[in-house]
Amino acid sequence: MNAKSKHAFAATAVENALQPAMYTKGKPIAAMNILDRMKYYNIPGVSVAVIDNGKIDWAKGYGIKETGGNDPVTPETLFQAASISKPVTALGTLQLVEKRILDLDSPVNDKLVSWKVPENEFSEKEKVTLRRLLTHSAGLTVTGFPGYATSEQIPTPVQVLDGEKPANTSPVRIDMVPGAQWRYSGGGFVVTQLLVADISGKTFQEYMQTTVLAPLGMTHSTFEQPLPREKAEQATSGHLANGEVIKGRWHVYPELAAAGLWSTPSDLCRFAIELQKSFAGGSNKVISQEMAVKMLAPGIGNWGLGVGLGEWTAEEKRSFSHGGGNKGFICMLFAFVNKGKGAVVMTNSDNGNELVMEILRSLSSVYGWSILQPKEVVLIGIAPEKLIAYAGDYRASDETDTPVVVYIEKDQLRMMSPETGDWALSPISETEFVYMDGGVEITFIKGDDDRYDQIQRWGALLSRKKG
Repeated sequence: MNAKSKHAFAATAVENALQPAMYTKGKPIAAMNILDRMKYYNIPGVSVAVIDNGKIDWAKGYGIKETGGNDPVTPETLFQAASISKPVTALGTLQLVEKRILDLDSPVNDKLVSWKVPENEFSEKEKVTLRRLLTHSAGLTVTGFPGYATSEQIPTPVQVLDGEKPANTSPVRIDMVPGAQWRYSGGGFVVTQLLVADISGKTFQEYMQTTVLAPLGMTHSTFEQPLPREKAEQATSGHLANGEVIKGRWHVYPELAAAGLWSTPSDLCRFAIELQKSFAGGSNKVISQEMAVKMLAPGIGNWGLGVGLGEWTAEEKRSFSHGGGNKGFICMLFAFVNKGKGAVVMTNSDNGNELVMEILRSLSSVYGWSILQPKEVVLIGIAPEKLIAYAGDYRASDETDTPVVVYIEKDQLRMMSPETGDWALSPISETEFVYMDGGVEITFIKGDDDRYDQIQRWGALLSRKKG
């Protein structure tokens, strides 16, 4: 079998072996087809690239760029990389550390010129440093950004940081002691963006182009926002959960370091391969082996410098990853540290989370990865008349989280919210239910009236709305 046939065989195997997050004990795992699952989740387009033996094994597009159109997704089609912008940003920023222009553990206010992180009682004890910005432990606010319609006025990075119009997010401020705990902060990466521009004397886009994108051969990638016309022709449109095309095709993200990268799975695989090689001492196109080891060293929250880290105790399971979710786009980068393996999956829909993971589980099965395997669960039966005790409208006590509605349909308990969509819940005990496709576990907590008053999901506690 020649190389081309081998790659086609691998791609076909992956396309037909998608797997759910969970499966019922005693029943075979149902292998699913990628096109069927795209239809199931109402996702117009998907792009996949796979790393094997330290190089891109194959890349392929599925579906179309835009609902109602005919342009196919190809390996060259651009997607918004969303928060995968963060590890790419971190790689470029660490070159400034390597050159001793920046220091990981010095206060960033010592180097910032065009803006300063406002000091307060929290920063009297500890300072905001670059290490803390890159590991989401700087105590800064603003988790993520919704972006701006193409017709809207776009704020400057300083306006974003101060929450000044036309910015649509709150000011980025310190509200806990820096270094005290891990908390995801896209706002911290906008500070990094400004720091890089102030220190390099270039725009952030120019710096990243010359420092990371060009040296790594990421020729289809750009941090330019808005997207230039010639690049826009290569790009897919973003889609809402209901399948509608986003007005203007996509949102614009001036928060470049946090969410502004346009890319392809193949280009992001080139980034991952370079980091793998740098860690092993085989390449130093951007940073040295010593710096790569620092980037992939587990820190607070098991977070490296700009990347999430997987299980670290077993060397064969060590991995780095980052997901991304801009309006109309969901994507994931996953790679092993030492094995020269990994993949990037990008979708043009808000519904992409489950499909992305199903594809990664298929890759794990076909390529013999040691992780990302489906979980076996034992389901129990609950009488339909007892399900009413779980139904209700649940939300956080301060009502800041998206409301979650638990309801019954055809003797099936379901959970729905604008944030996650509509899930079928299956019981594994009287208090624990699972969403099989996504692998999410939900715990119900009973109150005094024999009904369930609270639910716990992803560690967050939501209470039933009274009245």
